[in-house]
Amino acid sequence: MPRSAVKTTIGSQFTQLSIVDSTNIYAMKQLQANLAAHGSAFFALEQTAGKGQRGRKWQANPGENILLSVVLDSSFLVISQQFHLSLVVALATYDFLHRYIPDELSIKWPNDIYWRDRKTGGILLETSLLGNKWQWTIAGIGININQTHFPDLSKKAVSLKQITGKTHDPALLAKELCGCIDQRYRALKKEGFAPLLEAYRERLHKKGEWVRLKKNNTVGKYLIQSVSEQGDLVVEAGMEYVFAHGSVKWIG
Repeated sequence: MPRSAVKTTIGSQFTQLSIVDSTNIYAMKQLQANLAAHGSAFFALEQTAGKGQRGRKWQANPGENILLSVVLDSSFLVISQQFHLSLVVALATYDFLHRYIPDELSIKWPNDIYWRDRKTGGILLETSLLGNKWQWTIAGIGININQTHFPDLSKKAVSLKQITGKTHDPALLAKELCGCIDQRYRALKKEGFAPLLEAYRERLHKKGEWVRLKKNNTVGKYLIQSVSEQGDLVVEAGMEYVFAHGSVKWIG
């Protein structure tokens, strides 16, 4: 498939799958076989091995949620700018949900979407390199839509249906989400990173509040301040601390 797909609207090639191991794995295989390009979107009704952050499994009832992976051309960025696309997808997912949930939404660093203190969506980005050049990114997005029962996560997860009281069509919403990603992606290419970073910081979960973070075996209380241009969490506890993604665990 030709690579001149930067002009392609994200989601214009939308493939719906009944069941896959992981939409990210499927999308990567399609990309490697030259059957996908920038903007290709893969939506599944069911995943048998959905992938979450840091090796966790993403659990979702069949047919009730958004399980989506999109292929993004990242060749205009360098690998040290991975946070640029993480921010694009996080903001786009926030934009999409904000259409249905007007209040109390936030982006929990680095890219989970929260309503109040409960997670409604998560994002996993995986990269494809050619030598040391960053060629592609697979953005996997899981959003709780119609599911109302979350085993072992009842106090941590929440769905669009639980918030709004309405049942939605996950496939139609996934296509709408693709449009939101397209808008934010084009904004990054046209306007640059700074306006998107400012928008992200405005939506940062618990900004200006004290939270508990665990680093190694030590738990401390920190005031959430901001996020750096590199995507590190900036906090304060008598002095300023900067934490890279994966270096601390959010306790509450």
